[in-house]
Parts: sequence; structure tokens; C-alpha cells
Amino acid sequence: MLLLGIDLGTSSVKVTIVDSQSQEIIASSQFPETEAAIIAPQVGWAEQNPETWWEMVQQAILLCHATGKYHPKDIVSIGIAYQMHGLVLVNKDQQVLHNAIIWCDSRAVSIGEKAFSDIGKEKALGHLLNSPGNFTASKLFWIKENKKEIYDQIDKILLPGDFIAMKLTGLVSTTISALSEGIFWDFKTSHISKEILHYFGFDETLFPAIKSLFGSHGTIKDTVADSLHLNDQVTITYKAGDQPNNAFSLNVLNPGEVAANAGTSGVIYGVSDLLKYDSESRINSFAHVNHSSEDPRIGVLLCINGTGIFNRWVKQMVGNDFNYDTINQAAERIEAGAEGLLAMPFGNGAERMLGNKIIGAHFSTIDFNIHTSVHLFKATQESIAFAMRYGLDIMRNNGINPTIIRANKTNLFLSEVFTQSFASVNNVSVEFYEGDGSYGAAIGAGLGAGIYKDSVEAFSLRKAIETVQPTQADKYLTIYENWKKVLNQYLNNFK
Repeated sequence: MLLLGIDLGTSSVKVTIVDSQSQEIIASSQFPETEAAIIAPQVGWAEQNPETWWEMVQQAILLCHATGKYHPKDIVSIGIAYQMHGLVLVNKDQQVLHNAIIWCDSRAVSIGEKAFSDIGKEKALGHLLNSPGNFTASKLFWIKENKKEIYDQIDKILLPGDFIAMKLTGLVSTTISALSEGIFWDFKTSHISKEILHYFGFDETLFPAIKSLFGSHGTIKDTVADSLHLNDQVTITYKAGDQPNNAFSLNVLNPGEVAANAGTSGVIYGVSDLLKYDSESRINSFAHVNHSSEDPRIGVLLCINGTGIFNRWVKQMVGNDFNYDTINQAAERIEAGAEGLLAMPFGNGAERMLGNKIIGAHFSTIDFNIHTSVHLFKATQESIAFAMRYGLDIMRNNGINPTIIRANKTNLFLSEVFTQSFASVNNVSVEFYEGDGSYGAAIGAGLGAGIYKDSVEAFSLRKAIETVQPTQADKYLTIYENWKKVLNQYLNNFK
């Protein structure tokens, strides 16, 4: 039996086919090969067309089929991982009413801050574990206030993964984990938050039926089965946000375990068995994939908006003669610290860990006689590691104290410069595993379908392929302290 995993990212869709018995990857694909566009009608806004996501998903599945390494009819279950916090609106005919307002869109920052103040900091954090902030609930209120003609047509609000499942099955459903990432879930009452519904004036009928994250979310439509050459009995049996799924794919399920990811955004994600929250809401707490009210599993998430997207931007601006491999190789030749060049990787919207400030991306202390494009590459990747250290310190203050962090060998972790900077400045070992989020989605589908009796069996064959140890920790700490001084100068300008 084969399992199909979909990872709906901001830049592309990845699909992996896994043999359920050996847990080995049979085939993988990505579509498109170049990064998908983000629509920005105004500064600080970020949208994508959900129908484009659906086209990308179909093309990625067909690319996997085209490898000829398996028979598509042998696929029995599909799992979906997706970019978190996006808002998709559909009418009663399941037609999209507006571009998806995606995770890095900043238009609702002031709405969330006012809601945090009006609801009350203690009540919001105690029940929601977060400020309403710039999350899905606040974005929905923006639609209500600014696009009333669209709001009045809404039948259901969906997260991106809910939308893809709907396109596959014709059914709408969501999960507690999805509702928590949208800041709709009350952890004290184990119900959609009455406080949020009342404050924003939302009707509870806008929300789809709540299903188990591991379990049936519907069988694919006959028309979909025909167009994608699949068995018409294939069922969606897993659906999770990309960061909880990334942690799941690395078997990060128990308190104290920590995962990291450095794709378009950069994330460190730890698991707690307490209803933990940061008093200043600089990091986020969501229901992890294995959360229940009886046995809490809270995913404590640090997110840096601009990691891979910063690396890509620098390449586009000054590195047209380089590909990512040659960028990484060139940057390795520069000593740690990029000969005094420092960068701030904060050019992709409001940064939660910086109090929702938008300080922009910057290069500091440029010397025209020393610094070259290669120094820019080096400083960019180091700055991303430093930003993640800044956030990890906040997590440490909230009880997450890793000595080992697990990651997939993908995206920025393919760079020795970034990997060594990350391990050294954080003084942690990094364990690498094969595959990406789409692998985790496939394994999740197997667990949701009952092919695996539990997570222990699901990951029984999952082994680390490499471990990187921190080196030059003292040197990196000194560079980081200098970097932090510059960051604080920028932050002081925004007080």
C-alpha cells in the first residue's frame, strides 16, 4: 500500500509517495520549480489565489506519477500539510470569494492588537494561549469591516489545507489544531471561543465540522480520481499546518522535543504538556497534532517571517551568476562574521517576536573596500541563524531548553554556512532526517488510516542521517551580541 503526502507551501507544492511497509520514499516532486508569486496589492499585504494552489497540487501529483516508479491505483490514503494561518473564503457552491490572505500578510495587526487589549491580556492568553494578533480571526474581521459584500456571501471559512481537502473530496472540515492556529480555539472550554465570536461578531455557522486530525476527512470525488488516475476509494486521513506537520515528520511529539525548519520562513517548534504561553505573546502556542484536552500537547512556535525569502532576494539582487549551491560554497570561504557585515532579515511583514513591529530588512556596517556579493550571502545566512537564536532565547525563558534540534535536510539547512551558524550560535546539536513536510504528511495519512497502530510504529524505521555539532560557539556568541545591539537600535527607533 502506498501513501501520498502533500505539502502546500508558500513557494511551491511538494508531493511524496511513501511505501507504507518500508516507510521509504518511492517518488517525490515539486511544482512549480520556480517560487510561486505572492500578490501584494499594498505594502504589507500578502495574498495568493487558492485555485492556483489547487492547480499546483494536481500538477505535483501528476509529476510524481510520471516517474513511473509506482502504480497510482495503489495509493490508499492522502495526508495534507499546509501553510498556516491563511484565510480562504468560499460560498455555498464552494466557490472562492477572495484571494487567500496568507500568513505573512500584515493588514490586520492593529485589529489584533486592539482585540488583545479589549478582551484583556490575561483572558486572551489564558484561554487562547495567544494574542489574536495578525492571525486568521483578525484577518476575517478585516474582511467583515472592509469587504462587506464578500463577507455576506461567506458560507465557510477555511484554512489552506481545509481548502485542498475540499477540492479533493467536495466536503468541508477542520480540526482543533487548525482552529487554534487561527486563534479561534478556547483551550479552557475545549470549544470554539465564545469570546472571539462575540468580540468580532462572527457566527459559529461559518466554521466547518470539526474532525479528528488523524481520521477521515472524506473520500476523493470520482472526477478527481479520474483526472489524477487514482483509486476512487482514496481517503484524506490527515490534515495539519506545515509547522506542526514538520515536527510530526521528525517524530517530535513529546514534551521537550524540538524541531526546526528554514524554508520561506524560519521556525523553531517545541512541544510542551502544559498550556504554555509567552506573557508578551512573542512566540505562539497551538494545539499540536497529538493534542487532546485530557493529554495536552502544545506546540510552542517561534517564527521568523523572512528566512529563505531573504536568501532568495539577495540572490536575485546580486547573485544572478550564482545558483544556491555556488552561493553556499562561496560563502563558506568567508570567515564567521562576514568581516563585520551584519544583516537584519526582517523584510517580510510584521514580526511576532519583535512585538509585531515592521522594521524591514537591513545591511549594516558595509565597507565598500572590503565587502563583496559573497559577504552579502554570508551575512544573510548568519543573520537568519542569529534571528532564530534571538527567538530561541524567548522560548528558553518559557521552559523550552533543547540540546538537540531535529530538522529535515532541506531548504537553508542544505547550506553548511547556515547549518554551522545555527548549531554554533544556539549551542545545540542538529540531527538531520531525509525527506520534507510531504513525507510527514504521507506518514500522517498512514496513521490516520489505521495502517500504523500508533506513532511509535509509524516512525519505527526513521533514523537520523547526519548530526552537526556546534563549533566556535564563543566566537559566534560574540558576533551575535554585536548583531543584537544593532537590532535593538532598530527596535528603539520604532518605540
